[in-house]
Amino acid sequence: MLLALTQGTLGLASGSLVGFSLGLVGGGGSILAVPLLVYLVGVSDPHVAIGTSAIAVAVNAAVNLANHARAGNVKWRCASVFALAGVAGAFLGSTLGKIVEGQKLLALFAIVMMVVGALMLKGRSGVGEPSVRLNRENLLKLLALGLATGALSGFFGIGGGFLIVPALIAATGMPILYAVGSSLVAVTAFGLTTAANYALSGLVDWYLAALFVCGGVLGGLFGARSASSLAERKGTLNTVFAALIFAVAIYMLVRNLGLT
Repeated sequence: MLLALTQGTLGLASGSLVGFSLGLVGGGGSILAVPLLVYLVGVSDPHVAIGTSAIAVAVNAAVNLANHARAGNVKWRCASVFALAGVAGAFLGSTLGKIVEGQKLLALFAIVMMVVGALMLKGRSGVGEPSVRLNRENLLKLLALGLATGALSGFFGIGGGFLIVPALIAATGMPILYAVGSSLVAVTAFGLTTAANYALSGLVDWYLAALFVCGGVLGGLFGARSASSLAERKGTLNTVFAALIFAVAIYMLVRNLGLT
């Protein structure tokens, strides 16, 4: 009972941290979900950690999607085509991820974390075509890039926004604001697909998932409020958060490659 209570408390705290980071810096926070579940909460099976975190990723994305939709920042047709192709990729990627040995999967995950950290340090341009629409020219690009990013998202159980946003820009030329809003359609769809696939194999801890989601919602609200007061320091915040991601990734590599 005490162990379950302690694990639940840590799960709630971890979800709050992920939600806070998402609200504060606007992306990349969900990449911390899996290492937090494994190394802090104490989930022994990496596959269970991935399946459980996928639910939190989907819920967080859905909440943020609603906010962007109200602001008119979602290109629904482009986003829907991208997401539909990505769902197929997410199913294939998550199926492959389930058969990869857990510790190897964590080592690969750490490498992806370093990529995310590097991308967070890059500035984002707001230049683009606001009136972009789904057409014959961008349809195939959306399908191909959606399938590819969905597969990566499903394999690692991550939101994949750090790849989806530039992929949407590359396929359609839409501005960054619309790409961020539209990407959440795909992140929600990919997360639900991955979670469902893992759930079918019994690789989801529903109790921890519920706590993680609740903590994420609370942390996200606090992070969003803090973001407005710290807006002038966003560049510094991104740098600090990227450094945290690098530190966690290095720790994971050391642990899983037996370098200690």
